[in-house]
Amino acid sequence: MRGRLRRLVLGATALFTAASALPAAAATTQQRAEQHPSRDGLSAVIRYTEYGIPHILAKNYADLGFGTGWAQAADEVCTLADGFVTLRGERSRYFGADASAGGDLSAARTNLASDLYFRGVRETRTVHKHLAESAPVGPSREVRDMMRGWAAGYNAWLKQKKITDPACAGASWVRPVTELDVAARGLAVASISGQGRFVETITAAQPPAGGTADSGTPSARAPGAKAVAKAAEELWGDPGMGSNAVAFRGDTTANGRGLLLGNPHYPWDGGRRFWQSQQTIPGELNVSGGSLLGTPAISVGFNAHVAWSHTVSTGIPANFHQLTLDPADPTTYLVDGRPERMTKRTVTVAVKDGTPVTRTQWWTRYGPVVTALSPQVPLPWTGKTAYALNDPNAANLRFADTSLGFSKARSTAGVLASLDRHQGLPWVNTLAADRAGHSLYTQSQVLPRITDDLARRCSTELGRTTYPASGIAILDGSRGDCALGGDSDAVVPGIFGPARMPTLKDAPYAENSNGTAWMTNTDRPLTGYERIFGTVGTQLGLRTRGAIEDVAAMADRGGLTVRDLQRQQFANRVPAGDLAVGETARACAALPGGAATGGDGKAVDVSEACGVLKAWDRTMDTGSRGALLFDRFWRRLEQAVPADRLWKVPFSAADPVRTPNTLNTDTPGFSTALADAVGELRASGIALDAPLGAHQFVVRDGRRLPVPGGSGRLGVWNVIEPTWDAAAGGYTEVPFGSSHLQAVGWDGSRCPVARTLLTYSQSSNPKSPHHADQTRLFSGERWVTSRFCEKDILSSPKLKVVRVHERR
Repeated sequence: MRGRLRRLVLGATALFTAASALPAAAATTQQRAEQHPSRDGLSAVIRYTEYGIPHILAKNYADLGFGTGWAQAADEVCTLADGFVTLRGERSRYFGADASAGGDLSAARTNLASDLYFRGVRETRTVHKHLAESAPVGPSREVRDMMRGWAAGYNAWLKQKKITDPACAGASWVRPVTELDVAARGLAVASISGQGRFVETITAAQPPAGGTADSGTPSARAPGAKAVAKAAEELWGDPGMGSNAVAFRGDTTANGRGLLLGNPHYPWDGGRRFWQSQQTIPGELNVSGGSLLGTPAISVGFNAHVAWSHTVSTGIPANFHQLTLDPADPTTYLVDGRPERMTKRTVTVAVKDGTPVTRTQWWTRYGPVVTALSPQVPLPWTGKTAYALNDPNAANLRFADTSLGFSKARSTAGVLASLDRHQGLPWVNTLAADRAGHSLYTQSQVLPRITDDLARRCSTELGRTTYPASGIAILDGSRGDCALGGDSDAVVPGIFGPARMPTLKDAPYAENSNGTAWMTNTDRPLTGYERIFGTVGTQLGLRTRGAIEDVAAMADRGGLTVRDLQRQQFANRVPAGDLAVGETARACAALPGGAATGGDGKAVDVSEACGVLKAWDRTMDTGSRGALLFDRFWRRLEQAVPADRLWKVPFSAADPVRTPNTLNTDTPGFSTALADAVGELRASGIALDAPLGAHQFVVRDGRRLPVPGGSGRLGVWNVIEPTWDAAAGGYTEVPFGSSHLQAVGWDGSRCPVARTLLTYSQSSNPKSPHHADQTRLFSGERWVTSRFCEKDILSSPKLKVVRVHERR
């Protein structure tokens, strides 16, 4: 049987390869056929290897999209279908208006708000318009074919397969999709950090009652600048997405070739999951990696020549314009004294067991009117003033082409070339390494073209505080000379061109852990970029500090291999512990009577904690004793002690990795935090020296799997962010953290040396054999050896071949 499978695959490979080696006349016929690949129906060959990883073999991009859509549906049909309900604006119809929207494709809290926004996008044919743009502004023909093929593959799986996932088996909301749905998902992903964060206020903003300059209530006062700056910092510092990545230059490695370690941090459930595959069009494309669900291209991955990963950047992907309103009409604003009427967008949403809801949204030349930065910080729409949100990624369908360019690149220079041509990354940095030994970091992303000079000339009174403090620009929308303008090398107006992007080429190491571009490499700091990209000379986060310490030491040591990357991923070192646990244990032991006063004013015996912390190994391994205690103490301490009083030695830009340091145990908040941490563990029935893995876990197949890693606020590279629920007795199942891991290098062969791991496994269907297999590996800190070359795929003891095609 195994030999028959191999013969089948070899035959399919030969067939597809022959198509790329035809004589000129036959090749012309083949090209004509590929222009209309649906003539005979789309098809692909999917070879599954260990852990349900599909290797998709296709003749052209439409067939490749078909195989990808089919295989994604097989693993994640319920998650995908739920997302398409969101994009159609039908959540209220099926799940109720007041239910949670889930947060996968926007920050909408309720289904009604989500539907009002996404139905508005659909009814205004926004996606149609961007699809119709010529490349590179719109998607290329290859990407259009992949999107169309993906939709056809998803639909073919629905037609041929019975859904076993209880999350949607038999559900009426699981329906076929179109290319438009796939494109809409791509647009939602691109704008999730812009308009996607403001869905609630976009759909709720209404003009003041009365419609005159005196309209508005006393509660509609403009917010304080400091409150706005703080809210903005929290908004775009949201830990809902994150990552680490490091690229090493060839002279730091054992064989002179580059190395890349990628460690994205994403939700473990829902529509932001990664999904793993290899995509092959013989002679055209061969790439392996992780795709964001519902997207047809590889998002992070590697080929035979180059590997890349992304980290969420510090760039602020949107800005505000303060509007001066016509005194007679609050839905008309003035630009250079001339009135412009807002566009009224009326949307009706069907509601389950209720009457349809109709609401109005208001849009301007800058974007939608918004009335809040956060629930606590209003941006009031009065009779005189309103605020509009500008998000250039709300028109960005270039993400897939940028990713496809990476997939076909042969070097880090090819990665940069794709970024320069397509300019499609919305909210991430890129790090890459190649087999020739080059390394790369670049913050090439789509940002509003707000220069520091423009911010100085055009910021409103509020903006003069928010821009330097947080990178949030609030510009005077009444002045035409405050328009964002355009760079000559930008693919569209209003964004920065490639020449402005912070970029570091061929450093011994390039590292990013969601910090600014400044400290990508301590010996080659990046400066001179605009404030909207991030800061220079400011305090680094503990994860960035710890990562730089680790990777700089690795680069100095040299002789690095893929195995060293694997060790770094699971070192689980706690930089906060290295900095603070010594002083903590000593100060704990010095407390009179071994007692400390908690936040409730009650004395707590903390004497046992002193010895536990002293003996802790300062890691977040599953067997580490004291890790959980320090974790809970540190969270309490950060809440109790202001950041500027936490350390005795303050931050110095001249020594950014080693400062601040020396924990300030003299502050009253120290003993309070210690008492509260001890108290909450005891109240939950948890021993102070309990091993971490006994209380940091996921449940798969009815079994608790211990999960290694720790919070980014502790500085841990292998980020795991569990949720504390005191009523439930401690941490609940891990919902977020390390996701698609890859450690990639090259040797003298044509095959990359790659180890990967999808921490939450390939399928969210509890009935799938691939619901927990890689999660068990992650629990044991083990990796998957990538099967990239044909000989490796065909030698898999788990090889399973599936031919998929349209049925007409």
